[in-house]
Amino acid sequence: MGSERQARMADRIRVLIAERLEKGLRDPRLGFVTITDVRVTGDLQHASVFFTVLGDEQARNDSAAALKAATGLLRSDVGRQLGVRLTPSLEFIPDAIPENADHIAELLREARERDESVAGLASSAKYAGDADPYVKPREEE
Repeated sequence: MGSERQARMADRIRVLIAERLEKGLRDPRLGFVTITDVRVTGDLQHASVFFTVLGDEQARNDSAAALKAATGLLRSDVGRQLGVRLTPSLEFIPDAIPENADHIAELLREARERDESVAGLASSAKYAGDADPYVKPREEE
């Protein structure tokens, strides 16, 4: 997965950005954002910050624009608190989890509806032959 330093820095950046977003940015476009993951490159020069936004696609787009606009501010905040010589560049990436979850929920709903319709058909079904098609040994008299 990478070095312990990378993991520690990624975790620290995630916490710092989450705390900063909790205090709020002066950007009305920013919605309810959750930082889901941060990945730092091996040279510690770049951090990919994954986030989700509560709400519809409009809310996601608005929040993504707000984060992009605030990247410089957030980077200097992070740099001040990280206390490293070189602050990694930040890149905000929408996390696909919510869309995937919506898609999976939709698939499950469709499957449930199909199961219900199959169960409906089965309840009114009749056997094509005998009710018990298996050959049984003849009873000895």
